Amino acid sequence: MTQQSYPATRLRRTRVSAWSRALHRETVLTPADLIWPLFVCDGEGEQPVASLPGVSRWGVAQIVERAREARDLGIPCVALFPNTPPDRRSAHGEEAANRDNLMCRAIRAIKDALGDEIGVLTDVALDPYTDHGQDGLLDDHGYVANDATVDALVAQALNQADAGADIVAPSDMMDGRIGAIRAGLEGAGHHNVQIMSYAAKYASAFYGPFRDAVGSSGLLKGDKKSYQMDPANGSEALREVAIDIAEGADSVMVKPGLAYLDIVARVGEAFDVPVFAYSVSGEYAMIEAAAAAGAGNRDALVLETLMAFKRAGCSGVLTYHAAHAARLLHG
Repeated sequence: MTQQSYPATRLRRTRVSAWSRALHRETVLTPADLIWPLFVCDGEGEQPVASLPGVSRWGVAQIVERAREARDLGIPCVALFPNTPPDRRSAHGEEAANRDNLMCRAIRAIKDALGDEIGVLTDVALDPYTDHGQDGLLDDHGYVANDATVDALVAQALNQADAGADIVAPSDMMDGRIGAIRAGLEGAGHHNVQIMSYAAKYASAFYGPFRDAVGSSGLLKGDKKSYQMDPANGSEALREVAIDIAEGADSVMVKPGLAYLDIVARVGEAFDVPVFAYSVSGEYAMIEAAAAAGAGNRDALVLETLMAFKRAGCSGVLTYHAAHAARLLHG
């Protein structure tokens, strides 16, 4: 009789018990990995966003409460996006440079209440302020003019920095805007204001609910394919990231997130810079729809998705599930 042969290595050994799984876990997710996007509206109170169940627009006073909630949950930063009233929108988006616009009022209110207890990240793009829904200024042919838009973006970023923003995050995808904004910030004495560049932002079908939330979906004519990236391209993202780092970005972002984890991984492997991903509105809405239909457990879907971002190499994730995920992580 010969002795039966058994595998020398049994990978299941380390999976038997919860304590062992925790001990051997390669990736750890904590509330400190999360950034919570918040929508600011005029007036007071709460305005639910129909296409984003569980997400609302908030008046400035209520935004402060959400920021306080984030701090208490261990979320280190909130990201602000304004729902600019229609009468404050224009072809050239001048409201973006108004020192008393919604964004600036919300920044000041959070900083007055919480100071450095939480970070404030602000969106730098003109689509919440234009009456045509594009991220930049249009020329006579309806094309988004790059250099004129960059000038407007610098003014917008300086306005937000003056109000107290800790991180300005250009999401417009204009060429050269990171260098121009960095020069503007340095020239104005904002040496410690960070730039998180939306370096690889794709022309995606996953943005619809976000545009509802900021009030631009009904305004947009055409698409944004002349400046946002082609979803078919991967290597181009590395060129975009390299340029933005050279121009002074402190961190970079890939957007959307879940459908572009390969891009997150490639950027992380190619560059020694913090990489973030935006788990966008369409991704959030799909998880919520799946949970509502009984197709999956909401809590498990949320945490597994966020873990995927961290496993791919993200330093952090912008997610509308941030507060919910933080509560789950606290147990």
